Amino acid sequence: MSSRRPAFTCTACGATHSKWSGRCDACGAWNTIAEEAPLAAPARGRRIALTGLASTEPPLPRSLSGIAELDRVLGGGLVPASAILVGGDPGIGKSTLLLQAAAAFAAGGQPAVYVSGEEATAQIRMRAQRLGLTDAPLQLATETSLRDILATLEAERPALAVIDSIQTMWSDAVDSAPGSVSQVRAAAHELTSFAKRRGTAVVLVGHVTKEGQIAGPRVVEHMVDTVLYFEGERGHQFRILRAVKNRFGPADEIGVFEMTGRGLAEVTNPSALFLSERDAATSGSTVFAGIEGTRPLLVEIQALVAPAAPGTARRTVVGWDSGRLAMLLAVLEARCGIPFGPSDVYLNVAGGLRITEPAADLAVAAALVSARQDIPLPRDAVVFGEVSLSGALRPAPQTDARLREAAKLGFAQAFTPPGARGNDLAIHPVADLAAFMDKCFGPIER
Repeated sequence: MSSRRPAFTCTACGATHSKWSGRCDACGAWNTIAEEAPLAAPARGRRIALTGLASTEPPLPRSLSGIAELDRVLGGGLVPASAILVGGDPGIGKSTLLLQAAAAFAAGGQPAVYVSGEEATAQIRMRAQRLGLTDAPLQLATETSLRDILATLEAERPALAVIDSIQTMWSDAVDSAPGSVSQVRAAAHELTSFAKRRGTAVVLVGHVTKEGQIAGPRVVEHMVDTVLYFEGERGHQFRILRAVKNRFGPADEIGVFEMTGRGLAEVTNPSALFLSERDAATSGSTVFAGIEGTRPLLVEIQALVAPAAPGTARRTVVGWDSGRLAMLLAVLEARCGIPFGPSDVYLNVAGGLRITEPAADLAVAAALVSARQDIPLPRDAVVFGEVSLSGALRPAPQTDARLREAAKLGFAQAFTPPGARGNDLAIHPVADLAAFMDKCFGPIER
């Protein structure tokens, strides 16, 4: 008789309890605690083969999806037997992109299956007709039963299977509702195991919470090989596909798309597109030469500083970290003597892009002071560099790639930390934030 005590798990949040109760102490949900069956006594295992680090294996074969920006984010194409999780806000374009990719993959001669648990096949055909994909030999199905889906995939043996979405899948082996932690975990495990066992590339669509995280247990992100997030505003035409985990390529690589009437169109030169509507000689506007993954990317940073109403001044940020903005405002006041306390500060990264690298510090500081003083920076200048708490400027990685991209788009000068060199641009190295402000804006009223 097993001595293992029964375990009770909340099907809503995954918390474990020593005994059953009507309410979960972790998430507060009622009637969600279920008993987990005890594990059977383990059988004697078999000895596995071990290999050394010096052993060589052929490189992983890849298949192009037919969408170059998606292949870039995946690290060069789809890897057989890989599991890919794609998350994003509702209506951002996840289903549209994957339908386009699956259709292009099938048109290339490899079998592909698109299974939807959210839409009827007639709705998918209507979207395919709008996108001009009706001639693609893509197989469609509408189903939520995990058992039936796996049986179909076993029989068809496609090279690519798209499951839209993982939160709608239902396994009859788990006693909980679809979308619960237990169901999502079981469905992800079964589909990932199928991908490894049969060599099929499986793409799972995941819903996200209001915090922007994929709904369900975080263990799903550990199970899969690649995690992609679709970023952007539904009211904006640009979409960013970002890799946050990739076992077969670089993480934090991005692909840029534009939402059009015929679906998502690839943007081969995103720097030029992000700067296409930039006004000439506008105060509060700077061009940041950044790096996203392996790609240099120029983007406009906009700032507005306005007198605050009585009370607490507002700090509104779109596309950048609000905590880093607060730190940068403190450095400007403590090290440069430029106060922002009595003013409302608004910061925006144009184009719907979200910037995370610290090298944007100098460009943000330049935009803030430019807006406060109402003095525009030179229109042909790019700015980048990390600002330390002491006000000193730290060098940014891949400086050469940033400067080459700026020169290619017609910029003539760059404000950088010390040590940068560029043959095609006039380089203005600055050692600290105070020296940069004096050089660009002259004496500033403190």
